[in-house]
Amino acid sequence: MIDLDKAKRYFYKYTDRYDANVPRVRLKITHIEQVAANSRKISQLIGLSEECQNLAELIGWLHDIGRFEQVKVYNTFSDRQSVNHAQKSVEVLFQDHEIRNFIIPNQYDHIIECAISNHNKLQIDTGLSEQEKLFCQIIRDADKLDIFRANLTERLEDLVHLETDDVSAEILSPEFYQTFHNQRPLKFADCKTNMDFLVCILAFIYDFNFRESLGIIAEQDYISKIIERINAKDPSTHKQMAELGVYANEYIENKIKSP
Repeated sequence: MIDLDKAKRYFYKYTDRYDANVPRVRLKITHIEQVAANSRKISQLIGLSEECQNLAELIGWLHDIGRFEQVKVYNTFSDRQSVNHAQKSVEVLFQDHEIRNFIIPNQYDHIIECAISNHNKLQIDTGLSEQEKLFCQIIRDADKLDIFRANLTERLEDLVHLETDDVSAEILSPEFYQTFHNQRPLKFADCKTNMDFLVCILAFIYDFNFRESLGIIAEQDYISKIIERINAKDPSTHKQMAELGVYANEYIENKIKSP
């Protein structure tokens, strides 16, 4: 049985090792709280059992546990400049044996490890069982949903992918504009500008697994609000971002309505 109260108590005990006054630490605590809530909401919306909802929420609490050591050691959330944060989370939980402080039974260990290690990959690993794949899909959707929230509510300079708050002055690379219209996820490694990074975030819509998750994006109007927040100054980029916003919202609406 999963004791979520125990897991949450230990999460805050674990994070007490780090200074919550540091903006990136505080941001990550908030992110994990939100992802756990998103995981539970998605699992409820798709009709999973109470135990599966508890497991989905627990994975949300655990998925970024390695971020705290990452920012302590490297002072960045950029995996390219430091370590793969998903693998660091797996290491903290299973090599440093923190997992038993969050959950006593070990029957879910493989699913937890699988979901965490897959949550930040470009694509989910092949050859997984249906149950493994399901929890990978839930945590990936829950994580992306909160990345949308964070790009709307947090200081942009505190996020993993940006080094400035003044994104509005930058331009969008033509290839990113075109790839977005081709309905393909974009790679952060290919970004040339911070505007490209933000369009990578918007392109997450092509990698959501559940209509219910896209429904939350539509409900919160994340696409339009993020584009409005960016408010690109370059006339061409401003026009392109507005077009991408319309296109993205139409895509989401069609996906929600599809059988």
